[in-house]
Amino acid sequence: MKDSHGRKIDYLRISLTDRCNFRCIYCMPEEGVCPMSHDEILSLEEIERLVRVAAKHGIKSVRLTGGEPLVRKGVEDLVAALTGIDGIENISMTTNGVLLPKMAETLKTAGLNRVNISLDTLDQDQFREVTRVGKLEDTLAGIDAALEVGFDPVKVNAVTVRRLDQDLLGFAKLSIDRPLHVRFIEYMPVGQDAGNGLAGWGQGDVISSQELLERINADAKAEGMEPLAPADKNPLGWGPAKYMAFPGAKGTVGFISPLSRHFCSECNRLRLTADGKIRPCLFSDTEYDVREALRAGDDDRVAACLMEALGAKPDEHHDKVGTERNMSAIGG
Repeated sequence: MKDSHGRKIDYLRISLTDRCNFRCIYCMPEEGVCPMSHDEILSLEEIERLVRVAAKHGIKSVRLTGGEPLVRKGVEDLVAALTGIDGIENISMTTNGVLLPKMAETLKTAGLNRVNISLDTLDQDQFREVTRVGKLEDTLAGIDAALEVGFDPVKVNAVTVRRLDQDLLGFAKLSIDRPLHVRFIEYMPVGQDAGNGLAGWGQGDVISSQELLERINADAKAEGMEPLAPADKNPLGWGPAKYMAFPGAKGTVGFISPLSRHFCSECNRLRLTADGKIRPCLFSDTEYDVREALRAGDDDRVAACLMEALGAKPDEHHDKVGTERNMSAIGG
């Protein structure tokens, strides 16, 4: 599939649920969100059906997101079902990692290829502050579990926020002794968090990837370390990150720059929300309802909805900040 700007679209991000076992301050209110009803949310069978149709039109990669995807009952069965679809070459997941110690082996056996684990701070107290209910050691245990069962690659996603004063070098050093791929993502407000909303963060909290690199290398020099240099090889999986590495490190350090270096020209994805809406772009509020077509059992209408969304992909986000939906509803 190609969109109207000539970009090849072969990647579908699927939100399995708007529910989460965290209450992160930039994602949802402290009391959580009003959960979607059973009738609103797509069934696992409906998701499988949509992927079967999408695969016939060129979708090759699927990423499962949330909310927190591992709180969705039956997620292992869905992974196994998607693995059996002709044309689907890899299945990945973005998770906070808390449930991985219990589920990693089953997910790997079912066919999950790789995981991205969200982790925004290495400070235990700050982790509790940001997630409101989480424990740092639980997410760290999830990273350990992902490595132990052999997911490859295992990526750690850290959204950088100036006022959090994160241990940037500490994050980067996670890539030295183990094959972890740490990725720093420039903070970009979404949903109610735009304009100093949910978290109280604003444009002044954005740290450009260039500044991040300079700060990490300065801290590394102060510790007598060699600086980050361009990585010899990027980790598997499409992504907009620019990858660096410390000399001799087993992993890499990536920088994702939605504000300072637009990568919209490289975009290859569509998004499916948990309630059956196809979004052509994270920062566009345009959505196409595919749920009715799925429930009517009309694969032609499902395909038509995919094509309509494909045709509506914008050329770029044009520095748009904020969306009508929060990230928990869009899918991380």
